[in-house]
Amino acid sequence: MRIRVFSERCNVELVADALSRSLDSYGFTLHAYCFMPDHLHLLTSGTDSKSLMRFIQHFKQLSGYAYKQATGTNLWQISYWDRVLRSDEDVITTARYIWGNPVRAGLVEDARQYEFSGPQPLPEVW
Repeated sequence: MRIRVFSERCNVELVADALSRSLDSYGFTLHAYCFMPDHLHLLTSGTDSKSLMRFIQHFKQLSGYAYKQATGTNLWQISYWDRVLRSDEDVITTARYIWGNPVRAGLVEDARQYEFSGPQPLPEVW
């Protein structure tokens, strides 16, 4: 059973802060995100796959440490799933998919209603 960690605003804010710090540290750009109740979707761009691995490791370490300090429990599973996009058009399509997750899950009727997706407000491409 997956734990609904991101149903609570304080947990989303804690992890979003670590995400922001990791993005800055590794020079990645955040295009879209969605904190689903029990997992996180990110769409980022950076320099190369080695940088991506270091960025994700840094992000999971920062956020996992902060979460464990706050709750006494682990946040992340060991691995993650990633996919490399090939064109700018794929970025928009993938962002729309990410923002649509709360609608498909029945959490909201319109993606713009979901407070844990971004960047806020959702861009016009939605």
